[in-house]
Amino acid sequence: MSSTAYRDETVFDGRRIRVIRRRFEFNGCTHTHEVVVHPGVAVILPVLDDGRIVLIYNQRYAVGQELIEVPAGTLEPGEEPAACAARELAEETGYRAGHVTPLMTLYSSPGITTEHTHAFLATGLVPGPTAHDSGEQIRVLPMTLTEALDGIRTGRITDGKTVATLLYYDRFVRGAGVGA
Repeated sequence: MSSTAYRDETVFDGRRIRVIRRRFEFNGCTHTHEVVVHPGVAVILPVLDDGRIVLIYNQRYAVGQELIEVPAGTLEPGEEPAACAARELAEETGYRAGHVTPLMTLYSSPGITTEHTHAFLATGLVPGPTAHDSGEQIRVLPMTLTEALDGIRTGRITDGKTVATLLYYDRFVRGAGVGA
């Protein structure tokens, strides 16, 4: 892939995101794209000793709905993704993880944002108190993996990072369907 020189102009600078207007030359033409610059997110799939997974109901104001999700949060400046994942697990569910294992990384929507998602598996869970951020409306939802996968199939679970994490876990960690 060829190296492209970008000329970026900040359009909006918010608390968690920045929007830039990115200009570049390609095939003799100037092109312009708006890009949401995001610090990245860590997500964590908590698995209880009995095999159930811990998801959450999370009120998402951007879409005006309560969604079923894996616990997740935005990386703080200089924060390692695994530390963010463990922090968000404790804050949102109350569980602390004995082990945090990397699963995968992905771009959530590279056509419009730089957001990079880092997914982790949490095991050896110990319950404790939650510490929700002001304005967060979160409820814990333990369920079997079969129930969660059925939730994807039926459209009950529609959050992209959750769908990707659950399917990755089922296919490549648990081994269901490998080679099929």
